[in-house]
Amino acid sequence: MELKNVMIKSDVQLDAKGLACPMPIVKTKKAMNDLTEGQILEVQATDKGSTADLKAWSESVGHQYIGTRVEDNVLLHYIRKSNDDTSYEKQFEQTITNEEVINRVANSGIILDVREEAEYAFGHIEGSKSIPMGDLEHRFDELNHDEEIYVICRTGTRSDFAAQKLFKKGFTKVYNVLPGIGSWNGNLSKSIK
Repeated sequence: MELKNVMIKSDVQLDAKGLACPMPIVKTKKAMNDLTEGQILEVQATDKGSTADLKAWSESVGHQYIGTRVEDNVLLHYIRKSNDDTSYEKQFEQTITNEEVINRVANSGIILDVREEAEYAFGHIEGSKSIPMGDLEHRFDELNHDEEIYVICRTGTRSDFAAQKLFKKGFTKVYNVLPGIGSWNGNLSKSIK
């Protein structure tokens, strides 16, 4: 949810400007550890993908993602700290390595790239499908529940959140590809269809 013309009082501000996934999440995790229950953290970020990433991370650990507002091309994300007893990070259990995914997808399934469109354009696995993490909830209907889905991003963090979302929507043949495109040894395509 993007908030317009709304001032939100935050207890702590975190500068994550200029950082790409997974660093805004890493810094946010650390900052949240220093907050007490009910306090609000403002995360200042310039990575377009940080909106979907921070929202998914907050949901996965039980913090309240309040929303985002934009000020001078900076995304201001607001997260309320939950009870310490409920905040632990859930990781998607079904994983597959970069090396294994090519053999598996040759038989069946698709590689779902959840990076931002610009990241995808500068290099992606040939034949992969691009659905940025922030668009995923509105595009579930483009995916087949009976097909194996291999979810990939740059580091495995964003794809972990996406795999969790897919599983919650009834997609049971979902795998998070680790360690992700950042460690990919094969060829990458730059052609966009």
